[in-house]
Amino acid sequence: MCDAAAPIGLNTLIDTIRNEVNPFESMEFMRRIYSTDRWFTFPKFGETAEYLSGAMRHVGLRNIEILSAPADGITQAGFWTMPLAWDIRRGTLEIVSPSLPLESRLLADYQSIPTSVGMWSGATAPGGVTAEAIELKRPALDEIRGMDLRGKFVLTPDDLRDFKWMLVNTGAIGTISAFTENPDLKDGREWINSWGDFGWAFTKKSTPLVSFSISPRQLAFVEKLLSQGPVRVKAVVDSRFYAGSYPIVTGVIPGSGSEEEVLTLGHDSEQGAQDNATGVSAMLEAMATLNRLIESGRLPRPRRTIRILTTGEMYGTMSYVTSHLDRMRRTVAAFCLDTPAASYETAGTEYTFYMNPHVSKSYADALILKIASTYFPKVKRPWHSHEAAPGGDTYLSDPMIGVPTTWALGGSGVKTHHNSEDTPDRVDARSLRDLSVVDATFLYYLASAGGTEARWLAELALTRGYAQVLAAAAPFIDRVIEASHAAELRAILRDGLEKIDYSTGREKQAVISASRLASNARFDEVAAHLDAFGQKQSSRLRSEVDRRAVELGLPTPVQPLAAASDAQTDAARGLIVQRKRIGTLPLDDLSPADREGYPSGAWWQVPIAALYWSDGYRNVAEVSRLTQLELGPQQFDFTGYFRFLARHGYINLRKRKNP
Repeated sequence: MCDAAAPIGLNTLIDTIRNEVNPFESMEFMRRIYSTDRWFTFPKFGETAEYLSGAMRHVGLRNIEILSAPADGITQAGFWTMPLAWDIRRGTLEIVSPSLPLESRLLADYQSIPTSVGMWSGATAPGGVTAEAIELKRPALDEIRGMDLRGKFVLTPDDLRDFKWMLVNTGAIGTISAFTENPDLKDGREWINSWGDFGWAFTKKSTPLVSFSISPRQLAFVEKLLSQGPVRVKAVVDSRFYAGSYPIVTGVIPGSGSEEEVLTLGHDSEQGAQDNATGVSAMLEAMATLNRLIESGRLPRPRRTIRILTTGEMYGTMSYVTSHLDRMRRTVAAFCLDTPAASYETAGTEYTFYMNPHVSKSYADALILKIASTYFPKVKRPWHSHEAAPGGDTYLSDPMIGVPTTWALGGSGVKTHHNSEDTPDRVDARSLRDLSVVDATFLYYLASAGGTEARWLAELALTRGYAQVLAAAAPFIDRVIEASHAAELRAILRDGLEKIDYSTGREKQAVISASRLASNARFDEVAAHLDAFGQKQSSRLRSEVDRRAVELGLPTPVQPLAAASDAQTDAARGLIVQRKRIGTLPLDDLSPADREGYPSGAWWQVPIAALYWSDGYRNVAEVSRLTQLELGPQQFDFTGYFRFLARHGYINLRKRKNP
């Protein structure tokens, strides 16, 4: 293992790392991160960054930087508008009428439970404000835009993030949210961290609105009071918005000479232990472990630099990526840790590994699955895999950025996501250990990989590719036996052949992508095996279709049904989509009233996948076809969506010269 020229044995590497990981150190990292991030103000985010930079220095990382992303409410990173910085000194909410005992009056106190006040809550006058509280539930909330709520607090068990942009015009003084992702947490308070008028974060276009969060138990109490008569509350919030910065912390284990890097990233700047102090602490422990092994000579220094990146989700990473595009081009792969590290004994806490989107199929998918299948049997833990899903900082796999990125996500057992109940006592050191081992193994293997390892990764991707192509063919083989007429058989044949061809092409890309790790090597001859395999699956489908046709007394060979053509499809073929910026499209600078019914592309997979397939050469019809081959049939107006984006300047839509 100490000979840098020797091929790296994955099993030996895992055991070496596992024996060195210190989960108790990782638990201390987690507790310290939680202690400041739980207050979720920008000054506290700065304290977390100072701690992380010191911790990175303590474990021996090099080139440590605290960078600043503008938190001014105006600057855009990609098309994400950076939030305004926010701070709070005090936030309380109490019932003043009807008269109640002192212990029953107080509904919210930021200093006792920070999530009592929503992030980016507006301020009251210095002496506070007293007003009537009224409860609104769906469907009344759906009509809120036309209501007159002047001088009132709106109480609701529904998610107000969907309605804030309508609320601001009603005259309401503020909101009291009892929304929760887990009503069984009777004393838990949902963390309100999305308070922009048009999207997630609070920007210059957003409206200051006082925001409180109460528990399910308190909701029941207030509802009982409301059933008996009016309820008046007094709110005092001392908060401020200002042009500040989102801190970004990064450090490295230097490579032995290559300018390339491997990256581990995860977000801090959130209130929970499981989301995401665990992810950041596991990353830090992975880096600490590797550095100890390298400095002691038990592992050779890798060829490539290994980098850790911690910052605010999406906003911080988008700012980092856009300002370090050259560095990103030198980054061969990334592993994102945005995940709980929950109890071994609680059901549903095992890890799921999310793959790259189809447009960015990579050897990295096969590698993370190989690491998981090698490591987790050692600790007798189940694990899972999943196709790509939009999840925070996994967007680095966007082809305009070009960094294949896999993501580990575990369950929390008892769902505490964005809840005051997300506390360090729910974190399991064994799960943190598992995260650190998998992260460190992924990082070191790719940082050290040369020609031999790259060839193995190509073969690993080929093995997975066979399974993926087979899985693409299987549903169509299954459908053949149920076909009852010629048109149905022809449609199955058309769709099946297209899906097999598509899957073969995607898996070939995954195989060839391993060439990035080797000098003067390209694994086309390895990928070519998939052509033959795909052709065999196509022949298999044709044979089954013809066999069924004979059973039905139909002529053979059956020919695929021609693709449908209509005016809309023809128009789509004549339009080329040209993206302007990296990343997804949250539309956070555009009022929902002006979106013409089209969705934000911040998290929804369909528009995200469609944008990723838009390379400046494909037309809208091709983008639509590829998106649906990836995700399945969609009731989505691709042409209308792209025309809408073009009208608002998000993309260029040009006519094809020879449609």
